[in-house]
Amino acid sequence: MGHIWVKARIGDENCIRIIEADALVDTGATLTVIPRRIALDLDLKPTGKSIVETGAGKMELERTRVWIELEGRNEIVPALISDLIDKVLIGVTALEVLGLQVDPLTGKLKEWTLLLY
Repeated sequence: MGHIWVKARIGDENCIRIIEADALVDTGATLTVIPRRIALDLDLKPTGKSIVETGAGKMELERTRVWIELEGRNEIVPALISDLIDKVLIGVTALEVLGLQVDPLTGKLKEWTLLLY
């Protein structure tokens, strides 16, 4: 697993509201997590709820879709809205969709070929 900090641009699906944020890339997390205060600022709409397993136990979080840009690549990805996590957390789903991975030697993101099988 890897943890690195990156500059990310985060926005609503229509890119009407976009912010820049320091984000923690966590390869142990499946989905991206957006703090509630940022979700409200971006007017992100919940699309449902999911039960997730955390270090603190199981929690029910709202799901949404968010536009994200990392390293000049952007896409709309599924995300969770959290009242407890106070920073943007980038999960592996977003990394895979963007064709990025953590380089353990440099501690930075690098291009990665998408798998089709």
